[in-house]
Amino acid sequence: MTTPSALERPTGVPLDRRLAARLVLLPAVLLALLPPRRIRAVLGVLRRGAAPATAAQARNARDAMCAASLHCAGPKGCLPRSLGAALLCRLGGTWPTWCTGVRVVPPFTAHAWIEAEGRPVGEGAPEGYFARLVAVGPPSRPTGR
Repeated sequence: MTTPSALERPTGVPLDRRLAARLVLLPAVLLALLPPRRIRAVLGVLRRGAAPATAAQARNARDAMCAASLHCAGPKGCLPRSLGAALLCRLGGTWPTWCTGVRVVPPFTAHAWIEAEGRPVGEGAPEGYFARLVAVGPPSRPTGR
């Protein structure tokens, strides 16, 4: 017997944000296929010159990814969702902290998420629920114009 479940997809995401999320979806999925070392290197290059993302900007990007893709909204879509949200923030000139790690309470599973202002964005988990293994934050100083 299967257990029914419903995915919570954000509503009210403007069309232009959903289209931008669709634009970064393919690069996010392709990035997700790379080994962690390569993902970290690519994101390290992409974050250059970006300002730190606010919690609202990061939440809007995450919501747009979930609205644009059922896979990203699902429980196994954390890696492309987090990568896509980071890329979407970058299109707007900002960068959240992209993280991957594990849950610290059983069952221990891998997870990827974004953080802004020192907190996970849209995860609905208490602080300290995830342990970071890899993090790519905004540059220490945005390179100016």
